[in-house]
Amino acid sequence: MFIRPCYRRKNGKRHAYWALVESYRTARGPRQRVVSYLGQLKASERLGIQQAANGNKTSAFKQLYLFGTDNKPQPQWTEVDTAHIRVENQLDFGGPWLALQLIHHLKLDQWLEAALPSGREEISWSKMILVLVICRLCNPSSELYIAEHYYPGTALPELLGIPADKVYDERLYRALDKLLPHKNSLEKHLKDQLGTLFDLKYDLLLYDVTSTYFEGQCQSNPMAQRGYSRDKRSDCKQVCIGLVVTKCGMPLGHEVFEGNTHDVKTCQKIVATMEARYGKADRIWCGDRGMMSKENLEFMQSGHRKYIIGASKSTLKKFEQQLLQDDWKTIRDGLEVKLCPSPEGEEETYILCRSRDRKEKEKAMHERFEQRIDAALEKIKNGCAKRRYKKETIDRRVGSVMAKNSRAAGLFEVEVKETDGRTTIEWTKKENWRVWGTLSEGCYLLRTNVTDWSAEDLWQAYI
Repeated sequence: MFIRPCYRRKNGKRHAYWALVESYRTARGPRQRVVSYLGQLKASERLGIQQAANGNKTSAFKQLYLFGTDNKPQPQWTEVDTAHIRVENQLDFGGPWLALQLIHHLKLDQWLEAALPSGREEISWSKMILVLVICRLCNPSSELYIAEHYYPGTALPELLGIPADKVYDERLYRALDKLLPHKNSLEKHLKDQLGTLFDLKYDLLLYDVTSTYFEGQCQSNPMAQRGYSRDKRSDCKQVCIGLVVTKCGMPLGHEVFEGNTHDVKTCQKIVATMEARYGKADRIWCGDRGMMSKENLEFMQSGHRKYIIGASKSTLKKFEQQLLQDDWKTIRDGLEVKLCPSPEGEEETYILCRSRDRKEKEKAMHERFEQRIDAALEKIKNGCAKRRYKKETIDRRVGSVMAKNSRAAGLFEVEVKETDGRTTIEWTKKENWRVWGTLSEGCYLLRTNVTDWSAEDLWQAYI
C-alpha cells in the first residue's frame, strides 16, 4: 500500500488530496484500488501513514513501535521557506528560574515576607522586590525597561504568579522605597547566609569608594552634589558609594555619602558602622592611599584596629637608601618586596614594593610627558620671539602645560623674564630629579600595624 495525491481544482486553485491506495494482482495484470480517501494531510501525517502502510514486508502486517529500535522510521525531508517562518511567544526561562533557586537557598524570599508582610496592596511588596532582584541578576537595566520589555519576555509571570500588566515602573520604584528602611537588616541577613553557605572569613575587609551620577537637577535629593566624578561627568550631580567586601570579594555592607564627600572623610564612618552592625572583632582593614590621613590613622590606632593601607607617593622619598640596597625578596617574576621599619619610629611597618611591569610603564610615561613639555615650551618660546606678551600671560601658559603633564613637571625649572617690554622664557632640567625618578620608577609603599605577617602575606592581602 502507498499514498497518492489526487488533485482537484476549487475556486480557481489547485488542491492536493491524498488517498491510501493498494496494489493487487489479477489475471489481466497488476491493478490498483483506493482503500480510503484521506483528504488534505500535513507532511508529518503523510510520513506516519506511509510508514504504517509499508508495514513489515517479510511477514504479516505489524504496527511500528513508537520507541522500538526495529523498524525505526526513516527521516523524510521537506523543503521550507524560512523567510515566511517566525517564532512567537518565546520566553526566557533558564536564567529567571536559576535566580529564583538562588533566592530560595539564601532564604531571601522568607526574609522579605517577614520584613514586608502583605497588606491591602494588590501585589505584595515582597513579590515586587523579587522581580527587581531577579532582573538585576539576569539583565541589569532600568525599571522602565524591566516593565516594558524584559519582564513580559520571560517566564517570570508564571514563576511568580504576577501578570505582566501588573508590573510597571512606578510600582517597581515604590518597591525600592519600601525596601530602603530595611537596608541594614537585609545586609545582615545576606551576610549570615553567605557566610554559612561559603564558610566566609571576615578577618580581612577591603574598602573602596565609587560614585554614580544622575541626569537632572535632583532637587529632592540633598545627597546629590557635584564632586570628583569617576565617570568624567562633572556636569552632573552624584552620590558616593562606599563598599566593604571580604577577601574573596563577597559584599559585607555599603553606605551612601553626599556626592562632594572626599574618600578620606568616609573611612571612619564606614568602620564604625560595620563594627556597630557586626561587632568589633580582630579584623584587618585594607584601603588605598586615598583613605590615608593623619586623623584616620589615629582613629584606627586608638581603637586598636589593624590596617594595611597604601602610603602616599611622597613618603617613598624617605626610603631612598632602602631602594639602593639588594635585600629584596622576590615574590614572583618581576615583583620584589621588603619590610622597612617606620622612619618616625612608630609602631608601624612599611612594605616597599618594586614591580618590573610598573617600572616600564612609568618610564614610558615620564618620557612621553617630558617630550610634550619640551615641545610646548618651545612653542611658547617661538611665540614670544614673534610678538609681545605680558609676563602674566606666559606664566599662565607655562602653568597650564605643567598641570597637563604633571608626571614630568618636576624635571623642569622654567624661568619667565620681562626685559624691555618683551617676555622671554628659558628652562633647564634638574638631573637630580631625573636620577630619583629613575630610581623610584615601579616602586610603591604600603603601611601597616600588623607585625606578625611576612612581606609576601601583607602584599598579597593588599592586592
